[in-house]
Amino acid sequence: MTLVVYHYPKCGTCKKAIRWLNDQGIGYSLVDIVENPPSKNQLKKLWKRSGLPIQKLFNTSGKLYREGGYRDRIKTMSEDEALAELAAHGKLIKRPLVAGTRAGDEVALVGFREAAYAEAFAPLKT
Repeated sequence: MTLVVYHYPKCGTCKKAIRWLNDQGIGYSLVDIVENPPSKNQLKKLWKRSGLPIQKLFNTSGKLYREGGYRDRIKTMSEDEALAELAAHGKLIKRPLVAGTRAGDEVALVGFREAAYAEAFAPLKT
C-alpha cells in the first residue's frame, strides 16, 4: 500500500485521522499540506477518484476561504480555476487529504469521517 496523508500539523481533524490510521496499523507518509500542497494535476486526479463535487475540496471553515470570498467566487469558477486556487493555497484544501493505492485500488479521501475510512480500509477478502 502506498498512501500519502496531506495534513496540517495543528489541525484536530488531521490528528484524529492519523490516530485512526495508526490504530488500524495502516502505513502512510505525511506531507504538510501548507508547506507542500498537492499540485493541480494531483488534486485533479484525487478529486476525480473521490467522486465528490469540487466544492467539497475547499476548507470552508478556514480564514483564507472566508477572507478570499470563495463562497461566492466558487459559484462562477471553472474546474480548472478551482484546482489552480487549491494548488496555490494549501490552507484552502479540506484536510486531511488521503491519496494512494491499496491492493491495486485507488484511495481518495477528503476530510475525516470514520465510516468512510473504515470502508476504504476494510480488511481485504482473500
